[in-house]
Amino acid sequence: MTYAFLFLISFALTYQIRKIAIKRSLVDIPNERSSHTVATPHGGGIAIAITWFLGISYLFYMSDIEPSLYYALLVGSVISVVSYFDDLHGLSAKLRLVTQAFVAVFGLYFLGGLKEIDFMLFSIDNQIFTNIIAFFMIIWFINLYNFLDGIDGYAASEAIFLGLGGFFFFGDSHFLVLIVAVFGFLVWNWHKAKIFMGDVGSTLLGYNVAIFTLYYTNHEAQNLWIWIILFGAFWYDATLTLYRRYLNGERLSLAHKKHAYQRLTQCDYSHSRVVILAMMVNLSLFSIAYFVSNMSIALILSIALLYGVVKYIDKKKKFETKYYERE
Repeated sequence: MTYAFLFLISFALTYQIRKIAIKRSLVDIPNERSSHTVATPHGGGIAIAITWFLGISYLFYMSDIEPSLYYALLVGSVISVVSYFDDLHGLSAKLRLVTQAFVAVFGLYFLGGLKEIDFMLFSIDNQIFTNIIAFFMIIWFINLYNFLDGIDGYAASEAIFLGLGGFFFFGDSHFLVLIVAVFGFLVWNWHKAKIFMGDVGSTLLGYNVAIFTLYYTNHEAQNLWIWIILFGAFWYDATLTLYRRYLNGERLSLAHKKHAYQRLTQCDYSHSRVVILAMMVNLSLFSIAYFVSNMSIALILSIALLYGVVKYIDKKKKFETKYYERE
């Protein structure tokens, strides 16, 4: 009953936010780098954030979530608030980065840091080294989730998949809260989207994934690779695209349309078709993480799968190797 109530809160809040956004002309106007063609209200991620924090606070009240995880996740409210103002006014990159660094530090503080990184052939438990890696991982997850929020239903469906995967592997109630909080929004965001998530939602989801990864890694070192595999579709696309753009000599801060999912939409794949294909990839990744007990082999298989998917997309829409910066 609790989760049905939270779903209704998310659903109703998204509807109200959409009405307010339309009334106040808070809409995304399509441009040459957009994957949509119609001006669409944004800020739907507010509904996700409010429902999420209400849900995990209820779990905390019911002693159904560990305090360390609850406080670490609650730090995500800072990134949501700052991202909301960024959606409205376009804050400076420096302020956004300082905010991300702030939540990374305090998220790690409440988790007690990252204790160990198991590289399978060897492990590292030097707290300085592990926490530096964890710090940058949080910042990267925040940003890459934001990068991959570009077509209808894509970022939301990924969050629901990760929630389902997390619940299946670890059985904790906060994953159910995540699923219903995002699903209430997704009803309005499915192709064609009636409202967009905005940075207020995507940065929070990226932060949550990072915190889940670190929290469960502290419980069992090999859990790191379960999360890396489950989150593979997003981090692989974002990281490879960034590396390719770097090789091109591009200014990495400039917007672009070179992510794998964006190139598929340029091949006349509908947003729904791209999301369904992504879910098929995610189910394959889940199967690898679940059925392959050796994490080294599982990781190799997952990267091979993702490499094959990207090569398929490259054949559909070539990744441009030339780059001409506009004046």
